[in-house]
Amino acid sequence: MVKIENVTFHYGETREQCLHDVSMHIKKGECVLLCGESGCGKTTITRLINGLIPHFYEGEFSGKVIVAGHDIASTQPDALAGTVGSVFQNPRSQFFNLDTTGEVAFGCENLGLPPAEIHKRVNKTAAGLGIEHLLDRDIFALSGGEKQLVAIASAYALSPEIFVFDEPSSNLDWNAVGELAKLMLKLKQAGKTLIIAEHRLYWLAELIDRLVYMKNGRIENDWTVSEFLSLPEREQTGLGLRALNPNVLHPTAAQPEQSNPFMRVSGLSAWYKRGEIVLRDISFAACPGEVIAILGGNGAGKTTLARALCGLHNKQSGEVSLGGRRLSAKSRAGTFYLVMQESGYQLFTDSVENEMMLSRSRRSRPSAEKVSAILESLSLTDFKDRHPMSLSGGQKQRTAIGTAMAHEAEVLIFDEPSSGLDYGNMRRVVAVIEQLRSKGKTVFIITHDYELLLAACTRVLILEGGRIRIDFPLTKDNFHKVKEIFS
Repeated sequence: MVKIENVTFHYGETREQCLHDVSMHIKKGECVLLCGESGCGKTTITRLINGLIPHFYEGEFSGKVIVAGHDIASTQPDALAGTVGSVFQNPRSQFFNLDTTGEVAFGCENLGLPPAEIHKRVNKTAAGLGIEHLLDRDIFALSGGEKQLVAIASAYALSPEIFVFDEPSSNLDWNAVGELAKLMLKLKQAGKTLIIAEHRLYWLAELIDRLVYMKNGRIENDWTVSEFLSLPEREQTGLGLRALNPNVLHPTAAQPEQSNPFMRVSGLSAWYKRGEIVLRDISFAACPGEVIAILGGNGAGKTTLARALCGLHNKQSGEVSLGGRRLSAKSRAGTFYLVMQESGYQLFTDSVENEMMLSRSRRSRPSAEKVSAILESLSLTDFKDRHPMSLSGGQKQRTAIGTAMAHEAEVLIFDEPSSGLDYGNMRRVVAVIEQLRSKGKTVFIITHDYELLLAACTRVLILEGGRIRIDFPLTKDNFHKVKEIFS
């Protein structure tokens, strides 16, 4: 179904994110995982298969790629639309409509299908994915996970023989990931060929046939699932991969020493212009050194809570205080710091290093030594002169986290900080969080990432319908509660 033979490629005038003499065959009906550290070439492989290389991304290309009988070098990507369906890491990059129903129908319209057939496919797709509630919605009003579901639905509606997924679980909650896994299993059972580039592996254990491990633009290993799972745990971790077997994971963050709460939230509510209440009477207290995971399904109010705490949501009521001092929404902007889920929105300067220097307290700019240490801790030193918008998704995320480290805030909130990160970079984020808590900072993490949660968090706060449903310390005695949530 897919034959990649002796392919070498690099982008434009650079030599970064290259492929070096890569060969790989994928049979019809196989489900293949492309894995490896960030920048190893996984996404480049997916771009070969859907024809974006060499027709959209310019560079030097040699070798041969045959997809369902099509020679990619002489076949335009639009000619592959009915053969290969693609879902990119950032769903916004493939949206063409303002409403969700139009987006799901868009590919079918471009194929010239009759209106009745398009209508049938849209309804079948929505029912098959369980996203009927997302039809006829404003795309820009959706959460990150909901946007990803719409992007997947757009590809699904075209009924291609080959599906290419680039980090499909990055912005999905655990329920949506479970539904995605069920959908992929249905596709596999229907004889479809699936190629998945992914860092979070545990949800794929029952689905994939092979793991293709890449490093520095080369294929280092090609295992069956049973072969990979037979490797010693230390060897699997040494590859820089997330866990394929979730049973090896357990809470590792030490509980903070008992102290009086420094932060108190009382009766916090938030709503939008139409009067729709998103947060309802949120109240809790937090101590210095706590790392609190904020969990909940898409639309539960997690990001709205983060924005309200930081004073960025202007339709709110209730009280937020630090050290017994009540803070207005405006004054919280200098005391709270939010690292957004889509980190490109908060990167402003012309280099990574300047981005760190821009993130300053009201009192002083961070020193060059401090910025250098932050760059080193996040493996960004080699990129310090690069424009932030030229970075990969994971590199942008780490840059935004670096700006948070440079900012002298008392409370830091991370919205999906491990999205798109491999194991090594996730561990670097964990190390950053440990540095912050050692300084007495209070940290909140909005996450769907099971591994990050267990590695970094000391407490779990679960939102449902805009309210706190459950709040408990993340200890061994409470570990079963987390496993039940993610099961």
